[in-house]
Amino acid sequence: MQKKLRFGVLSTANIGLKKVIPAMQQGQLTTITAIASRDLAKARAAAKPLGIPKAYGSYEELLADPEVDAIYNPLPNQLHVLWTARAAEAGKHVLCEKPLSMTVGEAKTLLEVRSRSGVKICEAFMIRSAPQWLRVRQLLGEGRVGALRAVNAHFSYFNINPENIRNRMETGGGGVYDIGCYCIQSARSGFGQEPTRVVATLDRDPQLGTDRLASAILDFPAGHAIFTCSTQLIPYQRVHFLGTRGRIELEIPFNAPNDRPTRLFIDSSGDLTFNGITSENFPTRDHYTLQGDAFARAVLDNTEVPVPLEDSIANMAVIEAIFRSAETGQWEAPQR
Repeated sequence: MQKKLRFGVLSTANIGLKKVIPAMQQGQLTTITAIASRDLAKARAAAKPLGIPKAYGSYEELLADPEVDAIYNPLPNQLHVLWTARAAEAGKHVLCEKPLSMTVGEAKTLLEVRSRSGVKICEAFMIRSAPQWLRVRQLLGEGRVGALRAVNAHFSYFNINPENIRNRMETGGGGVYDIGCYCIQSARSGFGQEPTRVVATLDRDPQLGTDRLASAILDFPAGHAIFTCSTQLIPYQRVHFLGTRGRIELEIPFNAPNDRPTRLFIDSSGDLTFNGITSENFPTRDHYTLQGDAFARAVLDNTEVPVPLEDSIANMAVIEAIFRSAETGQWEAPQR
């Protein structure tokens, strides 16, 4: 029988209960053995319908469980680094929700923790394990669009609930932390480079204080990336990769549906009437399942995780530069 990585989940966050846990329970290499809350009754209430064998009334108890190999950390953003470090110090591998940290400085503290503990730590960008994204990287590497010169991305949803952690400053809310990070990851991955400077503008909700609309230009050695993200616009997602000889468009790039195939479009003609565009379909798969298996495979085979700490730090450096630029009104260089 194939060995599976035994996961414990820190907190009863909705993303875990509704999306990630059910998906990882279907994984070839993952199983969920425990869940913890600061309220034992809440942990038990979450564990029962999901068939999770163990429920703990504290995170410390879960980290002490010898039958837990790895931790999935979906805590609020400001607690990511704290409990990722504690899990690693307890000898547990960690798959931590994005964004990994609130600052570059925070994220860098995990480098020493990883070195000392010897565990794997990975930021949960599920797009890095998704078949359509792997195909995009392959097509770009093959020169299918010629020289990549521009990446354009949009990611938005509408949520004005003041109780939602995405709308609270103290929990690292706002569009850039929550979804802008995907647009940045897309551009960095597509170019295979780091931007040398960024310029951005933010619009903050007057009551909530969080950035509800953000737009940025990322200046790479090979070209430009432009993105807009928002927590208060009609839901929409697209990413375009434009080169000297072609274009690739990803449909629903970040929250790929679980009920139908996903698609990407390849335009090698430049016909503005859209003739000559070919499409590739990818079978319906739960990307959280794929993410869990990719992380588990890295642990079991002792290979590199899909998103290592160095990549997470570089992504966070761009986020910090965006916030600085919005304040100064100037180009800002990411500082790692």
